[in-house]
Amino acid sequence: MTIYFYTRTDEYGDFCNFSAHGFAIDDKYWPTVEHYFQAKKFAGTKQESAIQRARTPGDAKGLGRSTAIPLRPDWEDVKDDIMYQGVLRKFQTHDDIRDRLLATGDEEIVESAPGDYYWGCGADGTGQNKLGKILMRVRHELKVQSDSAT
Repeated sequence: MTIYFYTRTDEYGDFCNFSAHGFAIDDKYWPTVEHYFQAKKFAGTKQESAIQRARTPGDAKGLGRSTAIPLRPDWEDVKDDIMYQGVLRKFQTHDDIRDRLLATGDEEIVESAPGDYYWGCGADGTGQNKLGKILMRVRHELKVQSDSAT
């Protein structure tokens, strides 16, 4: 069975980057993965701080998509790793969702974002599903850590 998620209200909505599962990384607290990811487009700038303080993940996303401020020059090279770091920290921080992710076993996880062919599967299922693949990688790594701790 494939596990699909997209919004916070879905059955697996806590896998969504908008879910209210904050975490600390690099000596900063991030309310959501979306805040972290969008802010890192502008690492070391005032825009990064503004996004970190955004009221909602939707606000953070809007600020991160601003064309008024240039993205860091290496963004295309680092964005996948930044997403991975945020997702990993989120699931390392919260036992409840870590256990839920581990309980998915070896099932495929798909972000069914109809308009996103990079992070999601897109409207027709041909997208790259990068976020789903990151979640499956995080699940594997957490399982290895859990197995070695027992």
